[in-house]
Amino acid sequence: MTKLQVAIDLLTTEAALELAGKVAPYVDIIELGTPLIKAEGLKVVTAMKAAFPDKLVFADMKTADTGALEAEIAFKAGADLVTVMGTVDDATIKGAVEAAKKYGKQIVVDTIGVKNRVQRAKEVTEFGVAFVELHAGLDEQALPGYSVQTLIAEGREAKVPFSVAGGVNIDTIKDVVAAGADVAVAGGAIYGAEDPAAAAKALKEAISSVTVQ
Repeated sequence: MTKLQVAIDLLTTEAALELAGKVAPYVDIIELGTPLIKAEGLKVVTAMKAAFPDKLVFADMKTADTGALEAEIAFKAGADLVTVMGTVDDATIKGAVEAAKKYGKQIVVDTIGVKNRVQRAKEVTEFGVAFVELHAGLDEQALPGYSVQTLIAEGREAKVPFSVAGGVNIDTIKDVVAAGADVAVAGGAIYGAEDPAAAAKALKEAISSVTVQ
């Protein structure tokens, strides 16, 4: 079944832990966003894993160089999954994957800025990454005409393990699941909701209601 990942784009460890406490019963993966990690450092990763040891903790490092080194410091801090940018040199991704093998953890490739996401997704999957995050960042989502359906269609076409991030909400999550996504990533749909726990619960129930062909 498709996993539900909450993307926490808050800026303090305290706020992140508070939100995670509300939504943890309904999510499989807790993602600590890049701004949060930059603001708080990797201690937020350590704190989150300590608080929720049964959840996968996703450190959105968006690594662009020194793949092995950045992956290693994140894994040492408690991360289970670490992101490397899909736009970087193959060697950076391969180095991160080697570090992941060393620690028994996994790498996710983020496709922000990748021009041909389907082609790149197929390429990097060969390197042994856990899955490819078909991702439209907040800036891209704000552009006129943006639709998450583009990412969903690319996932179907790529036929590799993938997640979708960028406009996943209660109206679109069933399409994400039906496309065969391994992970559905919801950020603002959860942390921006009046009742984050209820929002996460509704998303989880929506996932469970879909039968993938």
